[in-house]
Amino acid sequence: MKASIRNVGTARRHRALAVGLLGMVLLLAACGGGGGDDGDGSRGRARGDTTCDGKIEGTEHLTVWFHAGPSGELSTLRKQVAEFNKTQRQVRVQLVTLPEHRPYTDLVESAAASGDLPDLLDFDGPNLYSYAWSGKLKPIDSCVPESVRGDLLASIRQQGTYAGKLYGIGTFDSGLGLYVRPSALKKAGIRIPEGVDDAWTSDEFTGVLRTLRKAGHKTPLDIGLVYAKPGEEWNTYGFAPAVWSAGGELIDPRTFRTADGFLNGPEAVKALTTLQNWAEEGLVEPGRTDDQAFNEGRSVISWTGHWWYPDYSKAHPGDVAIVPLPDFGRGTVTGMGSWQWGVTSGAADGDAVWRFLAYLLKPDHVHRMSEANGAIPATHSAVKLSTAFGTGGAEHLFIEQLTGGVARPRPQTPAYPAITDAFSRAFAKIMSDRAPVRATLDEAVEVIDKDLADHQYYPPTGR
Repeated sequence: MKASIRNVGTARRHRALAVGLLGMVLLLAACGGGGGDDGDGSRGRARGDTTCDGKIEGTEHLTVWFHAGPSGELSTLRKQVAEFNKTQRQVRVQLVTLPEHRPYTDLVESAAASGDLPDLLDFDGPNLYSYAWSGKLKPIDSCVPESVRGDLLASIRQQGTYAGKLYGIGTFDSGLGLYVRPSALKKAGIRIPEGVDDAWTSDEFTGVLRTLRKAGHKTPLDIGLVYAKPGEEWNTYGFAPAVWSAGGELIDPRTFRTADGFLNGPEAVKALTTLQNWAEEGLVEPGRTDDQAFNEGRSVISWTGHWWYPDYSKAHPGDVAIVPLPDFGRGTVTGMGSWQWGVTSGAADGDAVWRFLAYLLKPDHVHRMSEANGAIPATHSAVKLSTAFGTGGAEHLFIEQLTGGVARPRPQTPAYPAITDAFSRAFAKIMSDRAPVRATLDEAVEVIDKDLADHQYYPPTGR
């Protein structure tokens, strides 16, 4: 994905941070103010954890890890840290800039093994379940006031929940759709869906693509095959929704004990066969060289996420619309989930961490981050501040999908890393190598089920 997916202890205790693991740059500012209570002073606590008790004693020094290198996201967060530190002096935040030559997830795993995780950790949403299951994170139900919980988009709460407890909160979310050039579709006599209730069916969409090709658009659809390399998260994030829309699953959604009969079931096979047929028929941009097919007009429909809107609208002013993904039989489905924040198991003081996190969740700060990275604001109050995502905005469809039951999280199990790797590799073979769909999915199922067995089905999740 173009936009993917973020310790030192207290005044009494400063942990060393994995020396040699990090070539870090600490951003230190001067810290202040509230964020722990509801407006009436009450706190949403005692939901099965003791991460927060409503008290901060003395001055707390916190370390924060963030996944992004030089970017609008990072510069915005740096400013937020500095501003937070100036508002009060009880909580002091240090933002760690991690080395870019090593994958962020590897740094997290290495730091966890050596006991050097920060107090507040940023991570790609689907990894939450593995982190929570393995004890890297603390539940934060006791920290989050009802006023904040109620302001979060339902998708943010869902993404952050594991085994009935809230472990993560993001300040932004994600979504998928089809970007279309209305001028090209209207010229070809093609209807343009108005919302999730009238999405093109997959059969209808096949006809749309064929019509556009006859109209002179050689490869009418771009699905980001340039990013569809084996193991890349784009494959799962982008195309699991097609499987779900057909009625399939990546794993048994009740027990999480097997992928057999689900990932290789008839619904999943049908959905991925349809996608493969589009590619074999030449309706899909091959993606061998670049990701500019829609911008340059080689394709007039793009299956992708919210992050492309700024570029697409700049390339085609006034001629870009967003419609739902095709309905493969059970209604249109979109992806969801992005980077989230979690309190680590070694965090010095949960209340101090929450005070900073609550600051990041204030409407104007959520809005600032959304403006910086183009992502979907995580709270209803911030959505109201957005001209793009608010009612009538060009990207409001993403809000409708996240709040209307159209969006689905990736499988909420500690086995997700194995699931996404297997599915991603299978998708790449199916689309790029034209491998037989059923046999390729059978191979992916074997890999997933072996991982499940090797981990005793991730108890207690698999019981």
